[in-house]
Amino acid sequence: MAKTSRSKKARIISSKVAYEGPAFTVTTDIVREPSGVQTRRDIVRHSGSVVVLAVEETRLGPNVLLEHQYRHAAQQYLWELPAGRIDKGEKPLAAAKRELIEETGYRAKKWKRILYFFATPGFVAEPMSLFLAKDLTKGEAEPEDDEVIHIEMVPLAKAVNMIIQGKICDAKTISGVLWLAQQRKVSKSA
Repeated sequence: MAKTSRSKKARIISSKVAYEGPAFTVTTDIVREPSGVQTRRDIVRHSGSVVVLAVEETRLGPNVLLEHQYRHAAQQYLWELPAGRIDKGEKPLAAAKRELIEETGYRAKKWKRILYFFATPGFVAEPMSLFLAKDLTKGEAEPEDDEVIHIEMVPLAKAVNMIIQGKICDAKTISGVLWLAQQRKVSKSA
């Protein structure tokens, strides 16, 4: 069976490291796209990240663990799910467990990967794995020196409203919160 243009990949003609830092590398690639067009692509290459949708079940419904922290690239404080980079040689689940403890102090007994996605695939090669974490126990956070994080358990309905009102504008958090809201809606109708 012949490959269609939708299943072909770009052919890299040349690739040069334009920047190398501790968190990511930027390459300048000359590629021949599946359509046949030759073009330049500057790509931010990243080892991948994990996102944790930590959920606490209550009699009134689920609460979601959110962080509030300053993000210089966005030039504002953002509400986010706990998240972080996968270290070299680290498995995604191990990274998710580590990040949850470091940033919030929480630990979870039940873990499940629920989403895998690219937040900005036009120029960032950063795969993200979103994990659902349940059966939480609170502990002492172990943040890195540059992390100043306020954490809050937020009812799911409030978190959804925060998205609708533009108070949560982080894509990975929107994905996780809306995934949970949809799962709850589907399970109630079943």
